Amino acid sequence: MSTPQTNLPEKKPAQIKRYVSVNEKFWIGHSIALVWMVFSIIVSMPWLNDLSLLVTKPVAILIIAGIGYIPGYINAFIMVSLLLDRQPAFKTLDPEEPVTIIVACMNEDKVIAETLRYIKRQDYEGDIHVIVVDNAFSDNTAMAAREAGESLGLQLEVLYEKKPGKYNALNKALDYVKTDYAITLDADTLLHRSAVRYVMARFESTPEDVCAVAGAVLVRNSRENLLARLQEWDYFLGIASIKRMQGLYQGTLVAQGAFSVYKVDAVRMVGGWPNAIGEDIVLTWNFLRNGMRVYFEPLAVAFTEVPITFKHLSRQRSRWARGMIEALKIVKPWQQPLPYVRYLTGINLVMPYLDVIFTFCWIPGLILAFFGKFWLVGPMTLFVLPLALVLNYILYSYQLHVFKTLDLKIRRNHLGFVLYVLIYQMLMSPMSVWGYWQEVFSFRRIWR
Repeated sequence: MSTPQTNLPEKKPAQIKRYVSVNEKFWIGHSIALVWMVFSIIVSMPWLNDLSLLVTKPVAILIIAGIGYIPGYINAFIMVSLLLDRQPAFKTLDPEEPVTIIVACMNEDKVIAETLRYIKRQDYEGDIHVIVVDNAFSDNTAMAAREAGESLGLQLEVLYEKKPGKYNALNKALDYVKTDYAITLDADTLLHRSAVRYVMARFESTPEDVCAVAGAVLVRNSRENLLARLQEWDYFLGIASIKRMQGLYQGTLVAQGAFSVYKVDAVRMVGGWPNAIGEDIVLTWNFLRNGMRVYFEPLAVAFTEVPITFKHLSRQRSRWARGMIEALKIVKPWQQPLPYVRYLTGINLVMPYLDVIFTFCWIPGLILAFFGKFWLVGPMTLFVLPLALVLNYILYSYQLHVFKTLDLKIRRNHLGFVLYVLIYQMLMSPMSVWGYWQEVFSFRRIWR
């Protein structure tokens, strides 16, 4: 007897998502970026020919390449890489490995207690030991740290380092670290309650050759003034996009001292923090030069104070630019053993050229454009805006997911975003050029 047939829906086979390797992502990104560059060159030919009549063709190519071709290529590569990026799953979300948090301070008695309170509030299951280093002390930072540590019940140790320089303070603490992992935290930086848990969870989910994980640093004082609101978008979108792209290719170029975690043995192996104005940049590049890898964890969030005056912002960004040049002098891109890292560090070789072109060609060209002289900046330069907007939208979507996961809300800052897209680079490039100048002529180093 035949069994009756029922009209059950036909079961569809489970779809298997194709894994795209890091190498494939790398070359897909370059291929699409190359297509974008070719398109840019084609549409810019009338502009190139007109500018050539004024400054000769070789100079015109150098100017337009610095304004459009190379930035467009880099942005297209970042955009495609981010679209292909998939963060590896955590092996655990509740790590218990003991960790030491190092807080290097210089005259931070007004903020250190609050920083320690946020450390105490961490939802991390493992032991947290805290070392506060009072560097070149001239205030009551040490006393304020001890009082806060006692009232909070923290495992706190306070050290003194008379030699000025953040690298001296960090290396002093390194001699006292007894755990396998150490987190560096700036004294004005507050940790989200799950920051240590996520950054350590990422570490425990990485291959053995990963020696550091950079956390995500965002702005905490964006309501101070318009300059801080501009920086809020830079940290939220710009810096985060670069770090996420670099993390995808297993070579985050700066495990920033403001909030990152390191394997202590790896730090000791490369000789600790170097005598450099960008000590965290050079340390990271020393890791990479030794075949180690550095990751980035967007869910490990900390909030830092950013400069609210043009003078202090200029000092900070020129110091960052100077630190990059220091790193390039110490560790050449072609000395990096990992192929992706060679490319990522190689990008920094062209950054001074791009900043110089932007400072001395784009900004004057924009002024000339207001008077109807479209020699350097004209309608063709508007082609970079759609790419920038798409890139920022992709990052905003990623960051929105991060904030939802962490139960955070994005502040309304529409004016800051508009100005960030339109004018922020006009502030950053001259500051970077000033930093390059300082390094070339060996100006005195200033920590803050």
